[in-house]
Amino acid sequence: MVSQSSSWQYNITQVSEITQLSKQVIRKWEERYQLVQPKRLENGHRVYSEDDLQQFLKVRNLSLQGYSIKQAVLKIRQQQLNNENLPVCTEEEMNEYTKYLLHYGETCNESEINRILHQATHILGLEKFLSSVVIPFLREVGTRWENNEWTEDQESVATMVIRDYLVQIRRNYYCHEDAPLLMCACLPGEYHEVPLHILMLQAMINGWRAFLVGSSPATGTIEALVTQLQPKVVLLSAITTIPFVLHPDIIQRLDEFAAKHPSIRFYIGGAGALEHLKSNSTNSIAVVANINDILKGKK
Repeated sequence: MVSQSSSWQYNITQVSEITQLSKQVIRKWEERYQLVQPKRLENGHRVYSEDDLQQFLKVRNLSLQGYSIKQAVLKIRQQQLNNENLPVCTEEEMNEYTKYLLHYGETCNESEINRILHQATHILGLEKFLSSVVIPFLREVGTRWENNEWTEDQESVATMVIRDYLVQIRRNYYCHEDAPLLMCACLPGEYHEVPLHILMLQAMINGWRAFLVGSSPATGTIEALVTQLQPKVVLLSAITTIPFVLHPDIIQRLDEFAAKHPSIRFYIGGAGALEHLKSNSTNSIAVVANINDILKGKK
């Protein structure tokens, strides 16, 4: 199972931290089962690729499902024989994950929701998992809540589990220290932070570091952290219009603050922000609806 990636970026300590496997287990799986073949540096130290890291995660996931390590390795090898990469799922198959999540969300079964999330992540990969599972699931949850098909408890549990799972992924995602920093913040009075967790992971996949200020921070907190961290990009979010009702001058204040930091790109997005800015304008904060516009530096 030789990695085809040319990007050798993880040492064994980093692999251990990300996979939650001990160094002893990593060496054992590598040597006994030929799971991966890491590159050796001149000093003899191992370095692993992203593909190697994913192999460890897949075997670990299967072992948690009850497979022996040998069975897990054989299963992955068989998948590779059937396809050069991971099995490519059809849209119908991808939707099955969403259906299962909705089923378990209906009964507030947190453990089963987490199990499906783990399974979908390892089978689809993070990028496809976000776009084909998480986003459709959250949209459907919102629709069902708005139509009174789901109670507030059902919506709250489903959203909470997704949020916690995305936070866990982000904390274990390796980013280069010199990668550009994306700082995200809800506006004061805005508590819907899950969209920002998704956006941060999408940015990290594309080589960014990401920092979340959190839900409903004080305006001064946002300004202080921007001054301290000096991010390349600041993304402000308002899913509702509540921030603008509670703080009528919030956009003007942040727009004036952004003008004092010309080296930092400021953006604002979310349904509430878009609605508010139909009748209000900004000079130094760009309105954005697509994460790619931010990552590519478009205004």
